[in-house]
Amino acid sequence: MRKTTRYPVEGANSLWHVYKTVPFWKVVKNFIVIQLARYTPFLGMKNWLYRTFLRMKVGEETSFALMVMLDVMFPEKISVGRNTVIGYNTTILAHEYLIKEYRLGEVHIGSEVMIGANSTILPGVTIGDGAFVSAGTLVHKDVPAGAFVGGNPMKVIYTKDELAERWADDPIYGEQQK
Repeated sequence: MRKTTRYPVEGANSLWHVYKTVPFWKVVKNFIVIQLARYTPFLGMKNWLYRTFLRMKVGEETSFALMVMLDVMFPEKISVGRNTVIGYNTTILAHEYLIKEYRLGEVHIGSEVMIGANSTILPGVTIGDGAFVSAGTLVHKDVPAGAFVGGNPMKVIYTKDELAERWADDPIYGEQQK
């Protein structure tokens, strides 16, 4: 189960009440910063923009690929560890507006994580250190450290131990396991 806080609304759907939940000018500022970062080829500049203007926690040497879309309403609820790769066109959400409620949840992405292109990470999810998320995955629950996950719905394809066994003789990954 994802770790989100639920906020019920009355009358119109929760998105109709959006500026009661988040200030309009905050959304405008976040949108501009996110759009600048989505298109810049300079990884260090992206991280600086995210840390400085969006109040995100971003580890050293983390790489956000081209077109990554962060939560425009609550990016400060997203944290990413060091030396992680967020693949092309990935979406990371910290909110969801539903008919009768909206939900907010922190997203924690560990260190040395690889997230494949076109993945979507939902609010309230933790992705453990050293995990691999296959391209196109809908991350709707926590990912154990070191696991390889993929699909929609997301499933564990290999556990950390199964990956270590598969990579035991690999010249790159096998050395990391020792």
